[in-house]
Amino acid sequence: MTISLRTPLRVLFLIVWILTTSVSCAPAPSQLIALASFTENYVQVSILLEREPAGDYVLSATFTPPDGYHLYSKDIPLTGANGLGRPTLLELTSASRMESMGELVESLAAQEPDFEPKELLVYPTGPVTLSLPVQLLSGDDWMDDELKITYMACSAVQCKPPVVGKLVSIRVPGANVLDPP
Repeated sequence: MTISLRTPLRVLFLIVWILTTSVSCAPAPSQLIALASFTENYVQVSILLEREPAGDYVLSATFTPPDGYHLYSKDIPLTGANGLGRPTLLELTSASRMESMGELVESLAAQEPDFEPKELLVYPTGPVTLSLPVQLLSGDDWMDDELKITYMACSAVQCKPPVVGKLVSIRVPGANVLDPP
């Protein structure tokens, strides 16, 4: 029995074609751009801009309190519930070069506390990420911008001082910067 050289070449061609086709059909990965990171009052905050495969942008901030501490819901008043707690917020300033394209979304659902006031909604202990869909200003260059950050971390026995309306300087790309040539 003789095997023609054409058969192995056809099989090899078929394998290469299948691999390149499956790779080219895979969804494009998101692009993550680190914008800022800081720690204040024992809470680490990391701010990212994500370009999703469809081309939309999402601004996000991950708040990581110390072990055993929780953060408060984005939905409590800025002055807290009956003066207690402060919301966890990621906000664009009035002079921002970005425009909000939707609601601020939390990675974890806030829960009613075991104590009064019950309106003082808390996230489970540990990190929480807030995400905001945004539109970038058109342009081919990076631009200075700023955000406002608010949070307060508490444990069952103590609270860290709140951070309210902290201005964070960032550099964001113009909408055309990440487009392929």
